[in-house]
Amino acid sequence: MTKKAKKGKITINRERCKGCHICIETCPNIMIDVDETPNKKGYSPARFKENIPEGEKGCIACKQCATVCPEVAIEVYRAQ
Repeated sequence: MTKKAKKGKITINRERCKGCHICIETCPNIMIDVDETPNKKGYSPARFKENIPEGEKGCIACKQCATVCPEVAIEVYRAQ
């Protein structure tokens, strides 16, 4: 029996994000990048990479991004 890795997904509240990008530096699998479209306050918020290339790990729902976010703009979801 093969144990499947738990996959995760995050949502980032674009309007709450102030573009500090600490979450980008923290993500172990580089699943967050900069959204070039500014939010209503003029910041370039972080965005979750929905589509991952073949062979890459993807989000593992480690919650490090949500833990370091000073604006509490990230929610983490775990799928089994």
